Amino acid sequence: MPHAVVTGAAGGIGHAVAERFARAGYTLTVSDLDGPALRRIAADVDALAVPADLTEAAAPHDLIARAWEDGGAVDVLVNAAGLYPSQDMLDVTAEKWDRLFALNLRAPVLATAAYGQRVSAAGATGAVVNISSGSALRSRPGGGPYATTKAALEMATRAAALEFGALGIRVNAVSPGFVPVASEANPVSPVYARAISANPLGRSGTPEDIAHTVHWLSTPEASWITGEVVRVDGGSSTGALHLPRIDGRSGHEEGNPA
Repeated sequence: MPHAVVTGAAGGIGHAVAERFARAGYTLTVSDLDGPALRRIAADVDALAVPADLTEAAAPHDLIARAWEDGGAVDVLVNAAGLYPSQDMLDVTAEKWDRLFALNLRAPVLATAAYGQRVSAAGATGAVVNISSGSALRSRPGGGPYATTKAALEMATRAAALEFGALGIRVNAVSPGFVPVASEANPVSPVYARAISANPLGRSGTPEDIAHTVHWLSTPEASWITGEVVRVDGGSSTGALHLPRIDGRSGHEEGNPA
């Protein structure tokens, strides 16, 4: 039975990812800072729960070690833990910046390194999927520090894929568009949700949309894909649908459908 590790499993996307792997018959190890919520989710998907603060330097390594030793060899690592605070670049402090980078960038990089070492020592193969964001391509007011972490995570994904290929480990990322989830840790205002949810497909994403892609990237069907960032965003990264036409027309005139 294959084994997957999912961080951030108490969050909306992380929870959906854990459920998707559970339905596929995986042994699961799930981790999150929110211990009570994590244990409820672990009970739902019959997983080993490992509460952890991944901003602590040793925590990513310890998580992989615990998963490997208690659940067996790990086939898939999904780095879904993350924060997306509203923070203006003008108001950046060293403490806020370092904590954000510790969770959004350093933790997945260290977890991937620890995972790679285990897989290599076992002579096995594996897959890593990082959760990025459309913010890696374009920032927004109050989103600069977060966007910077995700841009760096996408480069770290490519760098790891380049070096881990010879070890039989594929490393990819999934970049969600706007996916509304209930979260006390990452609140989103209704105004922001309405403004960002416009896309060519006309709806917001769901955690399940992201989970399906994460799972697919970890399967043999994606065995020749590594170093890629798959944008699951309803087409929002294709352009700015909310902007007016250059010639001033609405795009909805008779004979000229949008």
